[in-house]
Amino acid sequence: MDLGKVLNRVNFFIRILTDVYAYITVRAWPLPYFSGMKNIVPAATAYNTPTLYLNALEHAGKRFIKIWHKPNPFLSRMLKEAGWIKFSKTYTCFVMHRSAQALESTYAHFHGVAKVNTQYLDRAPRLTVTKNLAVLAPGQANTALEKCAALPVLKVRSRQAENGDVVLILSFAHNQELYKLLKASKAAAWSAVYSCFVLEEGLSGLQHLANELEGKAWLWLGQELKVKDLSLMRQLWEQTYRKDAGFVTCPLVYLEKLVLLNYSRNTIRIYHSLLLRFLNWHKDKELAALQAFGEEEINAYHRVMVQTGTYSHSFVNQSINAIKFYYQRSLGRIEVRLKDVERPEKPDSLPTVLSKQDVGKILAATENLKHKCMLQLLYAGGLRIGEVVNLKISDVQSARNVLFIRGGKGKKDRTTLLSQKLLESLRAYYKMYKPQDWLFEGQYGGQYTSDSIRNVFKACLVRAGIRQKVTPHTLRHSFATHLLEQGTDLRYIQALLGHRNSKTTEIYTHVTTHALDKIMSPLDNL
Repeated sequence: MDLGKVLNRVNFFIRILTDVYAYITVRAWPLPYFSGMKNIVPAATAYNTPTLYLNALEHAGKRFIKIWHKPNPFLSRMLKEAGWIKFSKTYTCFVMHRSAQALESTYAHFHGVAKVNTQYLDRAPRLTVTKNLAVLAPGQANTALEKCAALPVLKVRSRQAENGDVVLILSFAHNQELYKLLKASKAAAWSAVYSCFVLEEGLSGLQHLANELEGKAWLWLGQELKVKDLSLMRQLWEQTYRKDAGFVTCPLVYLEKLVLLNYSRNTIRIYHSLLLRFLNWHKDKELAALQAFGEEEINAYHRVMVQTGTYSHSFVNQSINAIKFYYQRSLGRIEVRLKDVERPEKPDSLPTVLSKQDVGKILAATENLKHKCMLQLLYAGGLRIGEVVNLKISDVQSARNVLFIRGGKGKKDRTTLLSQKLLESLRAYYKMYKPQDWLFEGQYGGQYTSDSIRNVFKACLVRAGIRQKVTPHTLRHSFATHLLEQGTDLRYIQALLGHRNSKTTEIYTHVTTHALDKIMSPLDNL
């Protein structure tokens, strides 16, 4: 007889014997051979009855019950036979819905066979160690600004009709209350031509729409809409905050001064939020008393921020700059010596840098050509994420092999490298996507957003298996470090990155591994 057939028969008999043994030990019933005798094996005794343990499980906001037991093939088979119990590949165990009916069915199914233990089912959740928590003096907790409860979001985008007219269309996730608001709105109306709500008065109707939706929905404007009305801009920036009786809004004169001095839109928004936090921290004081503050009051406010340990060094410094601008430029209080305001010491932290292999994995993990080109630009030219979305088709100067960066950080123009691999990718991308104005445009046209690039980068990190904590800006740091390791002069790297001060570029000399491979650790000589 074939040896394979013999082994198969042996395995078959072993499985039968195992099932018989499990049946006898689980059921604790007498063998058929002792049917004429009294039950010499007691049923459901404590020493031979197996136990099913039930644990609470929450998945996707729903409550389940996780079932586990000591190895027992008969119990596993019974669990598979139960129609309301399923095996989860995610949690590698049997699970069922948490309901009274499921529990009752489980008790009945395993009655006299196994004990169902529910002592862990309603157990309190395990407590874990929290992050660093600062113990503050009474009254130091900064609760000046609170976000209000999430409201429906109404998006306003501009679209160009076939006749060339620009139409402001309104879009939102299905919400009956928001639909009723728009039906009763005087600024918006339903368009049978475009099958959506539109703004009848164009840009001038935005203010009316914002007033109608105040406290009922959040108004979100597409990136292509450039708001020049500062009062509307302030209203949109403050719509997510909870406005109680003592809420203090940001002075309009403050924003006008920032615009007059040609500060960037991003800086204006940051300064607005930081001053708003400062004003509402002192909302119990009269405005005249607040405007009479000196260095000591400003120091006391920022000391609390530092002591909480919640805010970074750069955040506190930005807050000092925003408040300094308020007192010196907006209020004209030159006599306040705000140069004496205490600033937290800047930590000597080094930038995070990826290896060339990890950069290659991230670029290879992109799902489409547009995403690949955007990430290649961050690394191949050392661009910031805002510089990528602001690129126009004409900024790719292939004849000179350079990229023209228009209005970078600090409103500075510069040129940087145009990689040949990147140029090939961009040419293939242009043939496929046919962008009109911006080099990278959104799904419905218009400028691509920075948040979309961040989401693309996060998805690529997961697919590439990179567990290091990095951001899209890490590709810019990696660009500078890899150039330095290739022997590129630091002055050229400074020009490519657009740094005004050479000391900013010198930080990459501390993270490079150039020539370190020639140095041997003393441990290797033991």
